[in-house]
Amino acid sequence: MRPPPGASFGGSEERSSQMESTARGLRLRHRSLVLSEVLRYGPTTRATLSAALGLSPGTISNVLSDLSAEGLVQEESSRPTSGRPTMNVSIRPEGAYLVGADLAERSVRVVVYDLAFSQHANVVHPISSRSDVVAELSDNLHAAIDDAVAVAGSPALYGVGFALPGVIEHIEGSPDDGTPDRITIYAQSLGWPDTPLEALYGRSDVPVIADNAPKALALAELWFGAARGIDNCLIVLLARGVGLGIISNGQIFQGHASSAGEWGHTKLSLGGPLCNCGEHGCVEAYVGSIAIANRWREHGGQPSDNEQVAYAELLAAVEAGDPVATAALDETLELIGTALSDLVNLLNPERIIIAGANGVQLTSEQIAVIERATRAHALHRPASQFDMVHATVSGDAGALGAAILAAQRLIRLPLATGRM
Repeated sequence: MRPPPGASFGGSEERSSQMESTARGLRLRHRSLVLSEVLRYGPTTRATLSAALGLSPGTISNVLSDLSAEGLVQEESSRPTSGRPTMNVSIRPEGAYLVGADLAERSVRVVVYDLAFSQHANVVHPISSRSDVVAELSDNLHAAIDDAVAVAGSPALYGVGFALPGVIEHIEGSPDDGTPDRITIYAQSLGWPDTPLEALYGRSDVPVIADNAPKALALAELWFGAARGIDNCLIVLLARGVGLGIISNGQIFQGHASSAGEWGHTKLSLGGPLCNCGEHGCVEAYVGSIAIANRWREHGGQPSDNEQVAYAELLAAVEAGDPVATAALDETLELIGTALSDLVNLLNPERIIIAGANGVQLTSEQIAVIERATRAHALHRPASQFDMVHATVSGDAGALGAAILAAQRLIRLPLATGRM
């Protein structure tokens, strides 16, 4: 027989357990909100936190007490010229140390941050992400990170975050039953086998988190750069490879299994140039560094064999007024705008941020060429609803975004649970 509405099969002990679980979950949610706010927006006050988050002063007080006990925040009382003292709240920088590692084509940049995101080490090691021997790449990554941690004075680490090439699939574990997170790297363009993150960088003493490079860039821009305060935004990575980070409703959009944003492997044509992924006609095969160098060569230029050096040479030739280089770059900018117009029609962004090693070298005038091409090829209404700007986070943006991945875990899990 069906019980009446509101009835429970459990006794008083079960109801008490459910209430305790609900209260614990609510307290964790409040902790996450407060810690995220202080991490992202810096020093504040109890009153400001209460107003910004819609939490009562009593709740703010309880959460700050918990965070202070974890060693993550600090409070100081300041007495104004009149009225009651104000409690100033800030992050305790030494409360946790985070490593952000950005693996690129020929090097890995490793930065050690404190919890206020001040740098304590920033090292670059030559390394080949195209190595088909995972063990060799793993040894090099361990050496690079060990070097950076030593430069930083060997602080106790909370976690390590990676910005990696390819599709990074993340299946979240459960701290309640001890199920670990499972992260797998699918780097088709590099010819890697499907690789568990622990095979690339395995540690049991600290959490290790990863996402792909465009999403890491997007996270850095969302927290501290040109995407701050923008709910719907595209971060476009233009480099040797081409990628996209999507911010939807103020969050990094992951899709069903974390592969959302593979814009570089959407098609500009059928049967076009061969891409590193093995397909033809991909956006990356038209506007990645190798494609740009080839285009300049086809126009009659003589670029260096190294595609990144060739890109810098192309921009210098354009600045010097070389008509052949200018024609090659103009064609490239038009192609980028054409490819972006599809994203404008699909996603209706408020802002498009141009990032990546190639993107940040473009002048404002060259960004304007891309913007005009994007608007020209998109539907009129969504074409009128975005602006296009340079990324504003420094050249360490990938490493910063990787470190934020580790910080997000700290936001989600109390320190006693988050450490391993």
